[in-house]
Formats: sequence, structure tokens, C-alpha cells
Amino acid sequence: MNITIINGPNLNLLGVREPGIYGSRGFDSYLEELRKLYPQVDIAYFQSNHEGDIIDKLHEVGFGATDGVVLNAGAYTHTSLAIADAISAINAPVIEVHISNVHAREEVRHHSMISGVCRGVIAGFGLDSYRLALEHLLNSRQ
Repeated sequence: MNITIINGPNLNLLGVREPGIYGSRGFDSYLEELRKLYPQVDIAYFQSNHEGDIIDKLHEVGFGATDGVVLNAGAYTHTSLAIADAISAINAPVIEVHISNVHAREEVRHHSMISGVCRGVIAGFGLDSYRLALEHLLNSRQ
């Protein structure tokens, strides 16, 4: 099975950026842990601070190159109809994830432009949100 994790803007700064909200662990070490936990899964990873790059990656993997996408679109979650349209256009199931509980944060973060076109949403469990999304994708294929 192939799973693609896509992280959006500022998530390259995990471990440094606002550790009270996002934790003090970088994503690279967490990704290594995920790959050890799921050796049977090919986990591809992509991060970009640019909306168009995220859309291009969704187009690239969404038609058979991956069995599912775990997407943390960062702030684009709340602003990008273009990413929502890209998710709608592809065949691969997409799980929206957030490290923090976006509903317990600023009002602007309470609305997601992409939730309605994703299979589901997982938020507020720290980096473990990614593992929970991966578990769903694995279990839904069996």
C-alpha cells in the first residue's frame, strides 16, 4: 500500500514554530517513526509553502500513484477553494489532519474549505493525528 502525506505552509517549521501549539518535535523524526511502525506501507512525503505546488502534488498522486492522501493544508485549509477543487478532482481518498484542535483556536480557523471534500477530518491529537489518518486508510482497504 502507498500513502502520501502532504503538509502545507509553515509545517516545515514543526519543532521550532509555536511549540505550545504544535509541539517540540520536528516532522522528519515523526515520519521516520511512522515508517518503522508501518514497514508494509510505502509512505511518501511532500511539504510546500506554496498552494500551487500542493495542488500539483494532489494531481500527480491522486490518480493511482497512491492509495490515499493524508493532508495537512495548514492555513490553506481555511482559504483555498483551489485545493478543495483539486481534492474533488482526484480519485484517491483524502483525510484532512490538523495537529492542533482548530476549533479551540481563533474563529478564522473554525471553518475548513476542504472538509466537505475529504473522507474525514482528524484534529487535535498532535502529530498522532497523522497516524490515526494512516490507520483509517489502512483499515478501509481491507
